[in-house]
Amino acid sequence: MMLIRYLSQIGKYFLMLKEIFNKQTKWPVMKNLIFKEIDDLIIDSLGIVCFISFFIGGVVAIQTALNLTNPLIPKYLIGFATRQSVVLEFAPTFISVIMAGKMGSYITSSIGTMRVTEQIDALEVMGVNSVNYLVFPKIIALLMYPFVIGISMFLGIFGGWLACAYGGFSTGADFIMGAQKDFIPFHITYAFIKTLIFAMLLATIPSFHGYYMKGGALEVGKASTTSFVWTSVTIILLNYILTQLLLG
Repeated sequence: MMLIRYLSQIGKYFLMLKEIFNKQTKWPVMKNLIFKEIDDLIIDSLGIVCFISFFIGGVVAIQTALNLTNPLIPKYLIGFATRQSVVLEFAPTFISVIMAGKMGSYITSSIGTMRVTEQIDALEVMGVNSVNYLVFPKIIALLMYPFVIGISMFLGIFGGWLACAYGGFSTGADFIMGAQKDFIPFHITYAFIKTLIFAMLLATIPSFHGYYMKGGALEVGKASTTSFVWTSVTIILLNYILTQLLLG
């Protein structure tokens, strides 16, 4: 019974994705909606992303340094390990799971509140495709999400460099040498491919849970929690699949 319910929800989700691109809202209206979503979803997330990235990068570098106790292991490996951890996994995946909480709960609660207060019904009565009006601007705004992840990568490595150089674990020059060593440009491409796919999930899964929720104000909170759980689970599952496909 539960399996049938899950399959029904997945089917409804894909039907919603199809509906997003039907009967587009007029461009002058859509343009304002897109700029509002960029401000709410991207610009408002920069502070928390910068803060977390800087300190996690520092922690990764310190943990690596503390585990390299053998004097035969070169110190530049701290920079190498920090770069690999931040670029391949921390920035694209860990930040996306955090954004599932921040962006996702905001999207679900805002659309869910519109559902509860019958604003979505009012849009439908006016002949507006409410799915396109509400979800499409979020998808377009989140095309800027790789920009946020790029900043996260830079600050993660910078935080690692500062922690190493000023914490006495190695010299700044050793760290930079490690960060440059055996660099594979495809790893950046891989990270941004993941980021764009995660951005689509961050825009659509919380929107789905907000749009199809039933009940009152209490259910809005429950829908936000459910959307965070499912967005996180989907991101982690897809992360595994994409890593196998692109790096395996």
